[in-house]
Amino acid sequence: MGKLIDEFRKSWQGVAPPTLGLSIAFAVACLLVATLARWGLAHVRPDVYFTPYFPAVFFATAFGGLRIGVATALVGGVLGVVLNFGDAFADRARFALLALYWGVSALTIWGVEHYRSLLIEQRRISKRLIEEEDYRKLLVDELQHRLKNKLSTVHAVLHQVLHDQPQIWARIDPRLRSLAATDDLISRIDRAGCDIRDLLISELGPYGHVRFTLNGDRLFLPPKLAVTLSLMFHELATNAGKYGAFSAPRGLLQVSWTVSDDRLSITWDETEGPSIDNVSEAGFGTQLLKSALSAFDGKSEISYLKTGLHCTMQCRIPRSE
Repeated sequence: MGKLIDEFRKSWQGVAPPTLGLSIAFAVACLLVATLARWGLAHVRPDVYFTPYFPAVFFATAFGGLRIGVATALVGGVLGVVLNFGDAFADRARFALLALYWGVSALTIWGVEHYRSLLIEQRRISKRLIEEEDYRKLLVDELQHRLKNKLSTVHAVLHQVLHDQPQIWARIDPRLRSLAATDDLISRIDRAGCDIRDLLISELGPYGHVRFTLNGDRLFLPPKLAVTLSLMFHELATNAGKYGAFSAPRGLLQVSWTVSDDRLSITWDETEGPSIDNVSEAGFGTQLLKSALSAFDGKSEISYLKTGLHCTMQCRIPRSE
């Protein structure tokens, strides 16, 4: 009995198609209930012949499919003509109602079958998307694992080469560890999000904590926004290390942020860096900075001032993801 109930539940939810026997049994049950309803209505209106069978056709089609629905409609029409719960007998009017009943039943069966086909296609697409998402997660986890192994190998090789130069190793070692910590943070925030201060410290830490200041209250970032901002911060920090404030001995960076309602405003302000005379053609990094926040109803603006690069970022903080 439990197995039968479980099969019925899966069939009704569309998880698995029902067996022919179960479909026929369900259709018979629907016809029986409809006939009992017709018998009850006959005490009030004995001329109700086919109306109770419409729900039977609908549910039988939804459960068993096209063939079961057609069979239910045909049997319901025959029962409406043959069975009499009063003194009236089949006449031309009843046969006219029979034609109307079969016409409406055909439309009902077509509508339900069309919805069933859409539902099946939707389930197929959902299953494929879930499988592709699982594969993507597996691939990302594998790439993160390999990246961690490569970084560990680079760390070990440099430590061996610089074994006799502790001063140089003391400057390289914390940066390599910070880079590893940043990779771990990105893998975590993709699932749970993080605080904006922790994200900035992880991205800017390799350049030395005395080179930057952070101004703003604690703010938790949802996963998708956290990953997007991490990519942008990484791009800005990399450029600061190559051409901006972090490439000069006295260069400094100040990052501040404020929140008004659900809007987040971030200011990235570099000072004491090398002067920027010529700006090269926009590459992938610049395009990323300008378009990444569009998914959050936001934008970013970059200005190359005499004091250094100035970037403002504004976006909406999603309430849930």
